[in-house]
Amino acid sequence: MPNDRLRAAIEAAGLTIEDVSARVAVDPKTVARWVYSDGRRPHRATRLRVAQLLRVGESHLWPSNGRAPATGSPAVAELVHLYPTRSAVPFSLWTELIQGAAEAVDVLVFSGQFLVEQYNLLPVIRAKSAQGVRFRLAVGDHTSPAVVQRAEEEGTTGGLEGRIQMMRRYLHEVAHLPDVEVRTHGTILYNSIYRFDDQALINGHAFGSLAGQNPVIHIQRVPEGSMWDHYMRSFERVWDVAVPETMED
Repeated sequence: MPNDRLRAAIEAAGLTIEDVSARVAVDPKTVARWVYSDGRRPHRATRLRVAQLLRVGESHLWPSNGRAPATGSPAVAELVHLYPTRSAVPFSLWTELIQGAAEAVDVLVFSGQFLVEQYNLLPVIRAKSAQGVRFRLAVGDHTSPAVVQRAEEEGTTGGLEGRIQMMRRYLHEVAHLPDVEVRTHGTILYNSIYRFDDQALINGHAFGSLAGQNPVIHIQRVPEGSMWDHYMRSFERVWDVAVPETMED
């Protein structure tokens, strides 16, 4: 059975079998066998080079049971990994996605303060906006009923509102840069969305739980996939009704 996850990851990276062959120093016919032949697996060192090149986990491309992953549908190929909580997402993955963005970063949150304080987002925005990377950052309106209600549900009345104000203050430092736009929204936040080029982390929200306690799905854009479009449409709907942040001091 073909390795549809490997095929989808190669396509999502904008590469061909020949490109992968050249970059990992393997014959193109060998790469083709990994993709199209049943159960073909390269040596571990090679698997790691391929995974690093495609920016996905090795275990996603080649599960430990030794069988080529049978997807059966593009939706399965879209799913890179499921994490039980946001805190379980590896630091290295956040860093890789943030630092590796080359075209577009879209963020939909209420606060998202951790992106600045743990992953040094502001210097990344400054550097990458100068390179033409587009940033769209939608944060909560701390006065909106949706934010106040979420804070009450979490048992952090006033805390969430304060984190949002801090995040808005952080983003004020970069909102004037080219290709950087910051907006505020008062919609109910069913999912926080963190999109980096053709990969995204989706953090669902369960009633009464803090964002970091909820599961995260890592998805990638693949041909004919539906999950990517589903979540990106959700982002666009919120973005359309969000209010551009003013630049007043």
